Amino acid sequence: MVPPPRFNDVRFDTYIPDATQPSQSAAVAHLRAFAAAVTSGATASGAAGRRRLFRGRPKAPAAGQGVYLDGGYGVGKTHLLASLWHAVPVPAAQKSFGTFVELTNLVGALGFQQAVAELSQRKLLCIDEFELDDPGDTVLVSTLLTRLAEAGVHLAATSNTLPDKLGEGRFAAADFLREIQGLAARFTTLRIDGQDYRHRGLPDAPAPLADEAVAKTADAHPGASLDDFPVLLAHLAAVHPSRYGALLADTSAVGLRGVETITDQATALRMVVLADRMYDRELPVIASGVPFDRLFTEEMLAGGYRKKYLRAVSRLVSLGRDGAALA
Repeated sequence: MVPPPRFNDVRFDTYIPDATQPSQSAAVAHLRAFAAAVTSGATASGAAGRRRLFRGRPKAPAAGQGVYLDGGYGVGKTHLLASLWHAVPVPAAQKSFGTFVELTNLVGALGFQQAVAELSQRKLLCIDEFELDDPGDTVLVSTLLTRLAEAGVHLAATSNTLPDKLGEGRFAAADFLREIQGLAARFTTLRIDGQDYRHRGLPDAPAPLADEAVAKTADAHPGASLDDFPVLLAHLAAVHPSRYGALLADTSAVGLRGVETITDQATALRMVVLADRMYDRELPVIASGVPFDRLFTEEMLAGGYRKKYLRAVSRLVSLGRDGAALA
């Protein structure tokens, strides 16, 4: 659980704040201070947290033990979260970085108690793309983060949704208000304003290529994959999303023939996960069919998962530009 390859070399110094958005510079300053607090208090708070597990109910976590980066897609939240991970000078085994989906997958793989035991040994847990999609996730993550905070783990998260608004439009969030408010209370929220850096001064989604051009470019690029889009979507349905990263192992570029607008919500959400994993690995996407800004229906872009879909479109357009350059 470390930052993905795209963010191996990012640091606070490589984040370039937009001069017209003071919240970006303010977020960097706050996160530098947070990293210093984790560094100076990590050993003491972590050890104290573990000892308390054997002495009855632990005390509530101190204020400021968690930080939550809220902002639109493309303002550099993941860059800052990875920079925080790099800025805490402890061995990688003592800090963890992963997406919200990867965190819930970890709990599913290890079991709740074992996941708590493992993650409680960390000084810092960074959770990218924090989002609550169903009531089960809400209760699970609320309980997990409570246990970790009580053990002295510092928490940091990014999301496109304020913590007290998580789950709205996706399930009956009002029925789980206590859990959602409990999660929100564990974080200091940093709002990061700005426009998507991937689109600043750049054209819209690149025009799709012809099928023959996709195949020719993929064939000429060592390590590139080549799939018909409907076949790929059918295959994703048979693979657990936690394995999508493994599908891309040793892949240098992704060729997709016949991209079409997705009309099924479950299929669309699987495509979002794949898009995230391709973006993490900086894989150019060479595609024919509809442009990526038409990948999801208007109804989806207006629904409860709209921020997920907009993030995926933003990332796929960026990867599509890289793929067009190869062609």
